[in-house]
Amino acid sequence: MRFVLASKNKHKLMEMRAILSQIGLELISQDELSVDLTPDENGSTFEENALIKAKALFKETGLPCIADDSGLEVDFLGGAPGIHSARYAEGSDHDRVLKLLNALSGVPDGKRQARFVSVIACVLDEKTSFTCRRECSGTILKEIKGEAGFGYDPIFFVPEYNMTFAEMPADIKNQISHRAKALLSFKEELKKIMSF
Repeated sequence: MRFVLASKNKHKLMEMRAILSQIGLELISQDELSVDLTPDENGSTFEENALIKAKALFKETGLPCIADDSGLEVDFLGGAPGIHSARYAEGSDHDRVLKLLNALSGVPDGKRQARFVSVIACVLDEKTSFTCRRECSGTILKEIKGEAGFGYDPIFFVPEYNMTFAEMPADIKNQISHRAKALLSFKEELKKIMSF
């Protein structure tokens, strides 16, 4: 079965394609359909923002659509940057990482707990939509480690694997990440609705 991804993020597209291909689903980008759509993500939760994106793309294409709204929640910062993760600082992913490291300057190791959150929203037709939320827990390092991944991956440390997401081989990250877990839940929910 084929879905259109409501995102212009090429890193996210590659990661989600790799995960979904393992479970027999095909993902195409909105760019492949020549759709230039950037809806206003004015929701107050990951769920609301994911649905805003998926519904807008469905309205534009009429095809089954999915969207991912994800971000990093840091306990010491009261859950920030949260839904504002991609807009936490002007500029690049590196700029956002540096801002977060600065915000946690002086915070001891034992108080740097965080979690990545991913919500997958799916719109199958005008009457059928759902969301799936999953998390991956870790801690925020005091320095950047690793060159793979994207976003906050170089400072998100997973104790069970003794490495950051940016140091982790893609095949492992694509099994344990918040997005991987949410996509597996999405597949299970899809099975309940339709056979494929």
